Amino acid sequence: MPADDGGDGQVGAGFSWPMLVPPTAGPAVTLPHLLDDRVPALVTLLLIGPLLACARFGARWTLLVSCWSAALGIATGLADGDATGFDFGVHFGGLLLGCAITVYAAGRRERLSDALARAREVARITQEAVLRPISRTLGDTQVHTRYHCSGAESTVGGDLYDVAVTPYGLRVLVGDVRGHGLDALRLTAETITGFRELAYTAPDLAALADGLDTRLAPELGPEDFVTALLAEFAPGEVRLVNCGHPAPLRSGRSVEFLEPEVPTPPLGLRPEPRQYRVRLQPGDRLLLYTDGLTEARDQDGVPFPLLGEATLALREPLPEDALDTLHASLLRHTGAPLSDDLALVLCQPVEAAVPARAL
Repeated sequence: MPADDGGDGQVGAGFSWPMLVPPTAGPAVTLPHLLDDRVPALVTLLLIGPLLACARFGARWTLLVSCWSAALGIATGLADGDATGFDFGVHFGGLLLGCAITVYAAGRRERLSDALARAREVARITQEAVLRPISRTLGDTQVHTRYHCSGAESTVGGDLYDVAVTPYGLRVLVGDVRGHGLDALRLTAETITGFRELAYTAPDLAALADGLDTRLAPELGPEDFVTALLAEFAPGEVRLVNCGHPAPLRSGRSVEFLEPEVPTPPLGLRPEPRQYRVRLQPGDRLLLYTDGLTEARDQDGVPFPLLGEATLALREPLPEDALDTLHASLLRHTGAPLSDDLALVLCQPVEAAVPARAL
């Protein structure tokens, strides 16, 4: 036999939901019944559409979907004959509030996306202005550059290059700022500005690298750094300082990497720059580049065969064609747009004309 609850809402040793009895006589209402009425499944279903539209589309489409959800809610209430009841008003008000929130969120996301797109466009334009294209003879050296942006529209790379014709000869800088975005662009501009100020007065490349490191130190965060390769062309040779950057390629009778004898950390990590010299024979070319070339991978993760492809590309008679051929080979290897920016600088000393012997 069921145990007597004694009128206190308990059954035996168990527990039942408390009875909520209004002041006037009426049926007892349990707490689970109230919870079921407060969170109806219909409101949840009708809010799915606005939520999906908010996540995928803009404010206009979200508003349209919300209107359809509200119309379906009214139609459901009319079909049940409960459109004028208090419960329906509470539930429908909750639906309208949820729809309004999704429209506001979609509009805010849309405005933020537009602002970010404008900021990225300004950053791209600024980057193109800082990295001026070069295809000319400077001093006694032909210099040709290429800059290729990555396929990632949301990023601005930190690849950089610049040249300066100084009393010490033609000096070239190729570098890469760690990271992407506006901070990387700011450090790129700061590095190039420092190079342009120091290139004409530093007595050698080691002093130039030291000056750049000192200038950049206050601008760099604890984990920031800038890889840099400095080159200075003189008759019959090129002088190099490499601060954590990929080694340049010399193309002549053979193609080889010009690695420094002692590796040096990047700028910002307390480097101790050391200058080394490499002979250049008539017709030799020097290719300087950023890690967008060395770190490129195909779909299987195979790295780009730089040495072999550069050997083929640098056989092109014209320097512009050599750079275009190398970039085309890179795209064929990756089979997709580049995931990182790429800067290429090809230098070729001009052979001095030998005067004809007088007869």
